[in-house]
Formats: sequence, C-alpha cells, structure tokens
Amino acid sequence: MVGHFQEFEDEYLETLYEFHESEPGGMVKTGVLAKRLGVSPASATEMVQRLSKRGYVSYTPYKGVLLTAYGLEHGQRMKRRHRLAEVMLERLPFNGNAHATACRLEHAIDDDLEVALSRWLGYPETDPSGRPIPPAAGEVAERLTTVWPTTQRAASALQAGESGHIVAMAQSEALAGLGIAPGALLECTESGYAVDGAKVLLSDALLDTMVVDVSG
Repeated sequence: MVGHFQEFEDEYLETLYEFHESEPGGMVKTGVLAKRLGVSPASATEMVQRLSKRGYVSYTPYKGVLLTAYGLEHGQRMKRRHRLAEVMLERLPFNGNAHATACRLEHAIDDDLEVALSRWLGYPETDPSGRPIPPAAGEVAERLTTVWPTTQRAASALQAGESGHIVAMAQSEALAGLGIAPGALLECTESGYAVDGAKVLLSDALLDTMVVDVSG
C-alpha cells in the first residue's frame, strides 16, 4: 500500500507536471506551487527541498523549481494514471466526484493495472475533459506494444458460469480485506461471486478494478 507521505510527493510531482504541460521548461515559484496545492509556502518549500535531495526536481531559492528528467517521468506517470482513472470512472458510469476519486485511485494503480486499464479502455488519448493523456513510459510503454491476450478482460465482464484468474488489480484495502490477490480464481455464478471457492460480495466498482484471464 502506498504511504501517505509518498502520496504527498506524488501530488507535488503531478502538479509540477501540470505546469510543465502549460509551459515546458518553465520555473515554478514555490509560492505559486503552494497556492495550486492549497498548502502554506513554507510547506511547499520544505517538500521541494526534499524532492530536490531525491533527484526529482532542481530547486533554486527565490527563483523556483523545475522537474528533472527523473521527476518529469514520475509526474507524467501519475498524471497519466489519474486521467486513465477518470476515463474509467466515466465508462462505469460513476455518479460521484470523478476528479477526487481519480486522485485517490491514481496512487493505487501499479504498472500491471496501468497496462490492463490502457488496453481495456481502448488506448484513450484524452480524458473526459479533452485533456491529453500523457504517453506511457519505460516498461509500461514496452508492454503496451505487445498484443493483449484475447483471454483477458475486466472482471465485471464475466458472465454467470465463467471464471478467470486475476492478473491485475488496484491496490485496495477493500480487496485486501476480502483476501483477494493476483493469481486468485474469480468465479461468477448465478448468485454472485466466489474467490478461490469462497463466496464474496463484490460491487461493480471493485469488479472494474480487476482484470482476469479466462484461459483456464
């Protein structure tokens, strides 16, 4: 499970990526960054200094902060996962606050789920608001160039009598509490669902965060 402090770092890098989208290579004042994030200037400066020590940003006091190549890749990845999550929520459909929910989901999406979501959603290029979804990078980009097995699908697409092994899923306390993990056998029956033979109660929202392989 991603820790809360890691989530704070992710939010800063994602926000800096937003500034990069509008002005590539532009320095961002810590005061401007603080206002965008809704934190105090002192808090923003402290976090920026921490990110600088970790190699994510280049920080010059009184001038501003700029993402390094390492930080840019991380911020791009978080923004990509956020916008993929928003597309997924639109497809469900979802009646809650899509942006706020996507902010939570992005931290739970790992490489496996990012690949599965991209394929399941049909490789979307924009989010529901028309903003571009950043391209995949690194290993995820390489995996997306391979053919998606036709035996894989969203768990919510299982019909009664079908079953499949879970190959990707969100990092979720709800799923973990049910003892659900990659590799488990998910069965769809007339009366509901079972995981490794044990009946479980799964909402449509949880089902849409899992991908199964029905090849047997």
